[in-house]
Amino acid sequence: MTWLSVNLNKIALLRNARTIGIPSVTRAATIVLDAGAHGITVHPRPDERHIRKSDVYDLAALLSKRPEAEFNIEGNPFHTMLELVRAVRPHQCTLVPDAPGAFTSDQGWNLARDGARLQPVISELRALGTRVSLFMDPLPEAMSRARALGADRIELYTEPYAGAFGTPEESRILNQYVEAAQAARAAGLGINAGHDLNLNNLPRFLQAVTGVIEVSIGHALTADALEFGLAETVRRYLEVLGEQ
Repeated sequence: MTWLSVNLNKIALLRNARTIGIPSVTRAATIVLDAGAHGITVHPRPDERHIRKSDVYDLAALLSKRPEAEFNIEGNPFHTMLELVRAVRPHQCTLVPDAPGAFTSDQGWNLARDGARLQPVISELRALGTRVSLFMDPLPEAMSRARALGADRIELYTEPYAGAFGTPEESRILNQYVEAAQAARAAGLGINAGHDLNLNNLPRFLQAVTGVIEVSIGHALTADALEFGLAETVRRYLEVLGEQ
């Protein structure tokens, strides 16, 4: 089945609005894992506006006691992320080409431009024992290049699909993801997906784009938790994923 990795950035963003340490990022991680989530994702940025370096170390310590849970660190390897990855050696590192001040991730890698810089990073991460996933637009022609660089998986950047969901453009946009996933599998890559997936648009995506190993969901899941509670929200996402 498709795994659920819960992105805790928005929990950290809310915590950072005050100086009293609540909500606790590690407590949130414990709740979602106890509710059945398969892993935790964090995307630390250089300005630490949400996830802080200390959160990464605290979560690594927590997850070391839960060997069944995956730790995924995502971000731009040409900023400050690699020092954290070297220190905690997560199960997976998702490389994302976001600018230091980016509001959120908004595009996949241009491998024709960035592949030469990425290749030694990918080699180092794999030598550390960390699985490497590249954040990618749904471009079938780019998948063989991603594999040639040494990536284990790609994470399909799903905001364009989410934006088209429920509009006349949905089928056309979704078909781009179907074709990209087919190309990824043919190249020997595993497939992850993430960005603006939610309880409404996730079922349709997974019905069409088969073989998705993992989805990383944070913003929508956190928003849903305001209505349903964090543990119940995770259970609802797991139900969509076929867990319950």
